[in-house]
Amino acid sequence: MENFTFEQLPHAISLLHEKLSHIERLLAEQHPHQETETIFNVSEAAAFLHLSVATLYAKVSRQEIPVNKQGKRLYFYKSELAEWIRQGRKKTVSEIQQEAEQYITGNRRRR
Repeated sequence: MENFTFEQLPHAISLLHEKLSHIERLLAEQHPHQETETIFNVSEAAAFLHLSVATLYAKVSRQEIPVNKQGKRLYFYKSELAEWIRQGRKKTVSEIQQEAEQYITGNRRRR
């Protein structure tokens, strides 16, 4: 371990800060999925989904929507709500036709 004089301390602290910043960047690059997840309460989730609170409670009771419960409180992850919305996507006519053509083509090859 190196001993620093009082005059060298500002430079040493500057180097230490640079190295720490570099380490933080490396860690952030290795684990980008560990960012802080946005968590909504009931009213925030209802606003995000453009639903009334009563409608949101109904969907929770029918287990139609992803929810986390701690005690009597309900919490919703923003990413899970966005994925839930994506799963409800309706296919276009051209997508349905393309799937039908692929199905028919696949069945002709099996015979």
